Amino acid sequence: MYKKILVTCALPYANGPIHLGHMYEHIQADIWVRYQKLIGNTVYFICADDAHGTPIVLHSKKLGLSIDHMIHQIYLEHINDLYKFNINYDNYYSTHSIENKELLISIYTKLKQKKLIYSDVIAQLYDVKHNLFLPDRFIIGTCPKCFSSKQYGDFCEICSTTYNALELINPKSVLSNTTPEVRMSKHLFFDLPIFNNILYKWINSGVLDYCLINKVKEWFNVGLKPWNISRDAPYFGFLIPKEVNKYFYVWLDASIAYISTFKNFCQKNRNVNFYEFWCEHSNTYLYHFIGKDIVYFHSLFWPAILHSINFRKPSKLFVHGHVNINGEKLSKSKNNFITANSYLSVLDADYLRYYYASKLTLGISDINFNLEEFVQKINNDIINKIINLAARSARFIIDKFSGYLSKKIFDQTLNNIFINSSNDIQIAFEQLNISLVIRKVIYLADLANIFIHNNKPWLLTKKNNYHDLQGICSMGIHLFAIIMAYLKPILPALVERTELFLNTKLVWVNHVNYSKLITSRINSFTHLAKRIELTQVKLIMI
Repeated sequence: MYKKILVTCALPYANGPIHLGHMYEHIQADIWVRYQKLIGNTVYFICADDAHGTPIVLHSKKLGLSIDHMIHQIYLEHINDLYKFNINYDNYYSTHSIENKELLISIYTKLKQKKLIYSDVIAQLYDVKHNLFLPDRFIIGTCPKCFSSKQYGDFCEICSTTYNALELINPKSVLSNTTPEVRMSKHLFFDLPIFNNILYKWINSGVLDYCLINKVKEWFNVGLKPWNISRDAPYFGFLIPKEVNKYFYVWLDASIAYISTFKNFCQKNRNVNFYEFWCEHSNTYLYHFIGKDIVYFHSLFWPAILHSINFRKPSKLFVHGHVNINGEKLSKSKNNFITANSYLSVLDADYLRYYYASKLTLGISDINFNLEEFVQKINNDIINKIINLAARSARFIIDKFSGYLSKKIFDQTLNNIFINSSNDIQIAFEQLNISLVIRKVIYLADLANIFIHNNKPWLLTKKNNYHDLQGICSMGIHLFAIIMAYLKPILPALVERTELFLNTKLVWVNHVNYSKLITSRINSFTHLAKRIELTQVKLIMI
């Protein structure tokens, strides 16, 4: 039975370019979405720019641009980068939209009516030099648990502890490098602790992988805390009704943007039923792709908000680690901060998609983007093993048989091995264990190349054994087509060029549609992909 699925990615922040760390998540989600569509499921894939918060205000001042102009300019840049990486969003929107504002105020009103919002006066860190209360990410200090230095004011990247900025040891303002003052301010809070039992049951329902459940349970063990949903001016965002100079916290309207972005999509596509996907007892599926640093928001605050307004909760949180470059964290100062645009100016988008796919496992460990390994993997796997299989077979089919393939399968046993692999590959795709897909596909490519090597078509042409020559080379093309069908969610641009060469559209592999050769005549073979050199790849470093 086919499924109806809504998929989201975490929202890129609208104060800078998309970099290769961002692309890890977008590529991961896009591969999974393309696979789901390939097997016949109905999938809507959405995302948006996160356009609110203090950093937006500061960055616009730095650039000398109005905030509206800056976020629109960055929005266009983000869309362009994602499009060039073949990230196939059905709708890419913004948190700074009329739909998001209306939904945010409506949800806030419902929460107030249910007495889930209350006010309190709290202590916060204040930068005297810049005259503002500091957002968590503009405070840096020593983690109060593991004592790691240079950690942000809300989350330790070393031990994954979540804390209040006031708990940081020796806090400093990132803006002025001064020690911030502690000042009092009135704020609004969402009563998260009241949902303790509901959330505990939910996180154990299968929405989180086993490697995350214990971490999330730690937050329950220390006790859930009320969530501050307001921020002081200066700020860019939506004002809270009936409050003076108080804005909704960016994380509240960013979460609600999942709903408003889909609502905007439904307004443009009237055949899609908005409430079918968001009603409390929906028969559809909702999947969020997020980084491990924002599990706290998505596993606690977000489902609690949804439960409060009688909306459905996520079916699954797909959580991933971060990307390091040559063993180090992404950093402009270390000259390893690679933007999507910098990469695309030199290299094929599909190469990064393939490399990331080869790293995607069931865990949340960080991955390492190693330039030398990247070159080796692309040249060895894609060029030498996969593309070369087509090239060495197509030459004989074009020269000796005018592009016509044999009507019979030359080696039925080998053909069955390739087709029967679809079950294991499908399970790996479903579980997002994409590295296993790559390993199985390369194993098949090795078998196909061994088949060509053992049958030596270059010798058959000298013996004028054209019957076997056509059968063997047709088999090579056929096996190449199956490999590319498995890789279709991962390498969309390369598969599109392959489909032109094969003169057919590649579909999901099963015994019905691959029991015979998929096409009768291929087109002339042109270079489907090019080798890369390390000197070329190093040009992507800014």
